[in-house]
Amino acid sequence: MPAQQKKIIFCVAGVLSFACALGTAAAIGTQLWVKGTILCKTGALLVNATGQELEKFIGKIQYGLFYGERVRQCGLGGRPFQFSFFPDLLKIIPASIHVSVILFCTVLIVFALVGAGFFMFNAFGSPYETLHGPVGLYLWSFIACSCGCLIMILFSSEVKIHHLSEKIANFKEGSFTFKTHSEQFANSFWIILVCSLVHFLNALLIRFAGFEFPFSKSKDSGTITGAADLMY
Repeated sequence: MPAQQKKIIFCVAGVLSFACALGTAAAIGTQLWVKGTILCKTGALLVNATGQELEKFIGKIQYGLFYGERVRQCGLGGRPFQFSFFPDLLKIIPASIHVSVILFCTVLIVFALVGAGFFMFNAFGSPYETLHGPVGLYLWSFIACSCGCLIMILFSSEVKIHHLSEKIANFKEGSFTFKTHSEQFANSFWIILVCSLVHFLNALLIRFAGFEFPFSKSKDSGTITGAADLMY
């Protein structure tokens, strides 16, 4: 492939990596990871609510990695309550999983920025084919993609397996019991999925530029190129 086309591919990959870093940073600071509704089970059972009457006992909840908001409905109108994971909910949530999600988000941002820098350096370096070569580019893309996948897996298990929404809904509730009526992942969660796919796409762009995947044997590769790749 001509050198000019390789530069364009590396520039595109670098811009995508930088956009993913910004998107992940923005996603961490929002409460748009999970949206759902919660049912005031105790209140609904007391009046034996069914059909449209049940809507008076269905509140809303949404939260992110650091804070969120719930609106409890127990037949007397909505009552909003804002909460913070640190330190309010630290005792009732799976803290190790939650902290791991935040940690991997941070690692994803760091390696997305590192990958963006290396893509740009390889695009405008001289010669860009060997300086911080393709093995390094594959490495940063693989780490960032893996972190994105781990974030989704850990956060999904926290929400679905550990019933995070119900634990939040029942926080500081004495006589009333709340149950998750519906829940779905919101925009910030899907941003992480898009970022993971983008880093996987970057790896394909590197291959499209003419560089072999790491650990794949090339018949035409010389000893000099192999030694340069091992440096990175």
